[in-house]
Amino acid sequence: MREFIVEADGGSRGNPGPAGYGAVVSDAATGETLRETAEYIGIATNNVAEYRGLLAGLRAAHALDPTATVHVRMDSKLVIEQMSGRWKIKHPDMKPLAAQAARIFPPDRVTYEWIPRAQNKHADRLANEAMDAGARGEQWSEAESTAELDTAGEVAAGGAGASGTAGAAGSAGAAGGAVAAVPPEPPGDAAAGAARVRGALAEGRATAAAAGSGPDAARPSTEDGRGVPAGAASGSATDDADARAARAVEGARAARADADGDTRAAEADADARADAGVVKADADARAGAVNADAETRAAQAAKAGADTRAAQTVAAPGWAPADMGAPATFVLLRHGETPLTPQKRFSGSGGTDPSLSDTGREQAERAAAMLARRGTIQAVVSSPLARTRETAGIVAARLGLDVSIDDGLRETDFGAWEGLTFAEVRERHPEDLNAWLASPDAEPTGGGESFAATATRLAATRDRLVAAHAGRTVLLVTHVTPIKTLVRLALGAPPESLFRMELSAASLSVVAYYADGNASVRLLNDTSYLR
Repeated sequence: MREFIVEADGGSRGNPGPAGYGAVVSDAATGETLRETAEYIGIATNNVAEYRGLLAGLRAAHALDPTATVHVRMDSKLVIEQMSGRWKIKHPDMKPLAAQAARIFPPDRVTYEWIPRAQNKHADRLANEAMDAGARGEQWSEAESTAELDTAGEVAAGGAGASGTAGAAGSAGAAGGAVAAVPPEPPGDAAAGAARVRGALAEGRATAAAAGSGPDAARPSTEDGRGVPAGAASGSATDDADARAARAVEGARAARADADGDTRAAEADADARADAGVVKADADARAGAVNADAETRAAQAAKAGADTRAAQTVAAPGWAPADMGAPATFVLLRHGETPLTPQKRFSGSGGTDPSLSDTGREQAERAAAMLARRGTIQAVVSSPLARTRETAGIVAARLGLDVSIDDGLRETDFGAWEGLTFAEVRERHPEDLNAWLASPDAEPTGGGESFAATATRLAATRDRLVAAHAGRTVLLVTHVTPIKTLVRLALGAPPESLFRMELSAASLSVVAYYADGNASVRLLNDTSYLR
């Protein structure tokens, strides 16, 4: 069975900030680089970028040979430990990405290994190239990449003892392969610089092959210049090769700097990472400490009731290309009318739990007929409250599906306001109402649930359901606040937007969730089938 090495990395200049990933697939037996991939992904966190790099590397390996075994090497302790099953995945940004990665190959054919950052330079350079391209308003191009060449040059300059760098770069360094010196040239564009460096390496590989002792001294270059030395030259030939390698690195760096300013970009990236507190662990203990600190901060934010983290689960704004795959599509159906609905009374999860009125049951029947004609619903999930369970039962019976209950879809608890109209609340609890309208952290009178707490609950529910129903269309039968909150989070809109959406009884809204973390609101408050 064929075995691949996948090396991946990701970075964010701001955390969250402009982000990109890089991944390399190499042959485990020969060290030959088989595939490079990188992408600028817009605004994202460092961890999201790292997971995106893992996904891209596994997908590239699967495209090469879906029956292969894969050994993943990354300098992200978080990703390695979580994908190995030793650390629990708590952050909602990571869960759907990890679930996607786990489905690409059978689990028994993928192993994970943490490596120091110094051994992951090839993928790291690809990620930085992608971010550099994004800063220029472009997308990364494999044809113009010099990530492999730069990495190979650094290892070659270290001599035969500079082992440890994975893939083709590591093989070149361990073999002490020669690289021809690149003569100084005037500054040119990125493509010209890449061509000069690739040409120099190709010439060096040919020279090393001619100087080597025996048929295994060097493997011939492939068409794109990615030949991998398989044996070491001896005696003066090796010395001469090492000298040429050292000169090549200096020339290659000069050409690269002239071509696209990679050195300055790398330095700027290092500064940005330092300013943002993004630390790449060089040892298991240090990486564990970084992860523990990050989880502590996340727990403190959740305890404070802030839903900023939940809103940030939506990836970067804009139209950056992404490998999205089939989304998990949530068709959001608000329950039909109850006796309290026409009176516009607060009706949450802490009140009398009313059932549907006759009008509400008729609305549910009409919604069921429309959804049956549409024919795309694959599962039905309902809030545990009576009005939603009754609505879901009517629809599910028409569709021939069962109903599962998820407590996370329940309505907000409105405390002492349950059963009252807005005017009655203003008359009885004016200060509490004003505070509630002004802040998502304010609770209704009597210890109800704040909108911030509702958003945190809904974000966790959403992530759990997205992971469970990836690529499927699911009907969620729920309430006003949960539906508005899911739409708000998908749009990245502020909390006050909840007061600016109309959501009628038995209305339909639709949100699609993609594997890259993006969401798309496709429909809001459709009631056409009720008229």
